[in-house]
Amino acid sequence: MAQKLTIFAAISLTDAFNELIADFEKENPAVKIVAEYAGTDSLPRKIADGADADIFASADREAMTKAAGDRVLKPGTEKIFARNALVIVVPKGGKKPANLKDIENFERIAIGLPDSVPAGRYAKAALKAAGLWDSLASRLIRETNVRLVLQSVERGEVDAGFVYKTDALAANDTVEIAMAVEGPGEVEYPFAVTEKGDAALAEKFMNFVLSPRGQDILAKYGFVKP
Repeated sequence: MAQKLTIFAAISLTDAFNELIADFEKENPAVKIVAEYAGTDSLPRKIADGADADIFASADREAMTKAAGDRVLKPGTEKIFARNALVIVVPKGGKKPANLKDIENFERIAIGLPDSVPAGRYAKAALKAAGLWDSLASRLIRETNVRLVLQSVERGEVDAGFVYKTDALAANDTVEIAMAVEGPGEVEYPFAVTEKGDAALAEKFMNFVLSPRGQDILAKYGFVKP
């Protein structure tokens, strides 16, 4: 009977983790991995409510810190496995902001919900640091995850959106990266074993992700080594 490993991961990890999982299963045919991708902040809540998960992979440190405080993670198992970058994207062929302040000239701007989406938190922090948050508040279209932000830009429903570089690269030329967004902190991706998770199997997968092969796969999708 195959061993089962369940991973709850930030939705921005979907493409990279699908390939990581496929490679890991080839090397470990006795293991079957099930992955659930969703907005980062929603996943620890599901684990706390009793959902079956062995690994939680977050798109920022804040969600991981909160999960640790809620005691859904095994202490001492957290590791940073990748870094990303926040960018502004526009529809293919659309007008691009010359700089961050120039975003004030755009009417509809999509971001993730700052209270529950890491990309939205990073975007809000960058806009507040630039003194733009208050003036743009009424023009911001808030989405429940970063992939929905990307989709709204792809469909031309907004003039620009704040997403991760990896999401923009996965869009297959339906959007254009207008600029990188400098923020107060690095976009770090940590993961950890859940409190009720299979620690040995979870750490085996986590070590694979941190291995040269795992890091090469992440780099293929635009992630940067920790």
